[in-house]
Amino acid sequence: MLAAPAGRVCALRNGNRQRLTSFHLWNKFPYMENITTQTDSTELRLAQRLRQLRMEQGWSLDQLATQSQVSRATLSRLENAEVSPTTSVLGRLCAVYGMPMSRLLRMVEDEFAPLLRRAEQPLWSDPQTGFRRRSVSPPSQVLAGEALECELDAGAHIAYAGSPRPGMEHHLLLQEGRLTVTVDGQAHALLPGDCLRYQLSGPSAFDTPPDSGARYFLFIV
Repeated sequence: MLAAPAGRVCALRNGNRQRLTSFHLWNKFPYMENITTQTDSTELRLAQRLRQLRMEQGWSLDQLATQSQVSRATLSRLENAEVSPTTSVLGRLCAVYGMPMSRLLRMVEDEFAPLLRRAEQPLWSDPQTGFRRRSVSPPSQVLAGEALECELDAGAHIAYAGSPRPGMEHHLLLQEGRLTVTVDGQAHALLPGDCLRYQLSGPSAFDTPPDSGARYFLFIV
């Protein structure tokens, strides 16, 4: 887990323009939020990403406030880009979402590395549900798609209340094991080599049988 210092995400100024990057974290201001008088595109992308992360978990603002110990009012202002987050708040949110702060900030930067070695691909796991995810091609502002390599233990169940972005396009290719994917109430039983394509708008669930796990690639557009 990332131990983030108290402080704020630094907004470097070039003239009147602010730029937020993962390389400028200051250890000076232990406040819960930083009031901003103007919002640049990076701050807007960060606000949108924070909202997407919450919706992927199916949490309300009140539920996230309880999980993160960040007030509901602050969370609402962050997601609406009315304020910029401190590193203390980002550290709490990243701990809840199980990701390093550097990964969250990389998601909203303009640039991306064309080649990402396997050792550099971010990993995330949830021992409670038996889910492991490798971000083969991480999110980027300038790229439309994202690629994930996922593994589920036998007898696993993961459910999502809704899509973070209605109509999000998914292409799921099962590599090993057995997997049942339920999209908008319709269950699809997959075997190795099967590809399930769908546009996600409502609830979804991923289930493996008691005697088999699953490994699959998920391409998101």
